[in-house]
Amino acid sequence: MPFATSGAGVRVAVIDSGVHPAHDHIDAGKLAPGVAIASDGTLDDAPEASLDRLGHGTAVTAAIQEKAPGATCIPIRVFHDSLRTSAYALISAIDWAADQGAQIINLSLGSTNAAHASAFAAAIARASAAGAMIVAPRTVGEAPSYPGALEGVIAVDLDWDCPRETYRVDASVPPVFYASGYPRAIPGVAMRRNIHGISFATAQMSGFAACALEATGMPGPGIDGLRTALGKALDDA
Repeated sequence: MPFATSGAGVRVAVIDSGVHPAHDHIDAGKLAPGVAIASDGTLDDAPEASLDRLGHGTAVTAAIQEKAPGATCIPIRVFHDSLRTSAYALISAIDWAADQGAQIINLSLGSTNAAHASAFAAAIARASAAGAMIVAPRTVGEAPSYPGALEGVIAVDLDWDCPRETYRVDASVPPVFYASGYPRAIPGVAMRRNIHGISFATAQMSGFAACALEATGMPGPGIDGLRTALGKALDDA
């Protein structure tokens, strides 16, 4: 692991399908109350609103908690019956997460529709002004994924050969961070038979980012400072 820290004191919003707090891989004591956001932006803050019924958000949250067990995760459910939602729901979720004091916003998802790019760019700017930094996939297949392909985020891509305990960085401008796409192991299940992909590379980078924030002190150092801290941790490892 590049960091000796655990992400203690860092709030990580997880915009996904919610979380199932009773799952073996989830530390329910490190979950903040969550919400559900419908495609039209309607918010539901009932106690069961963020309960995961698809499994994806639970697996993503587990990957974050594995890397940053001291962080507090805030589940925001935007996927309901399938792993699809609207750009409006995603932007509403980003705004809500920033309003709740999240310092890291994990988006193990995105839109390949470039028509949404300007709206996502505005959401990134609002989140940054509130002290929140977005971690998101840069691409889906060969296509740019928004908001991860935009400036002002921790952009993530897959590296299947990267050990799960670490990550690597392409020192381009802006930098791109690469991590393994495998989630937490399930005993007796081969890694490639488990759910895997860019969602988990992104989640693991969110966990590493939470550890970097704790290591550098809070409030966070801003997106450029976080990128520098993540790169320096690899140099010092």
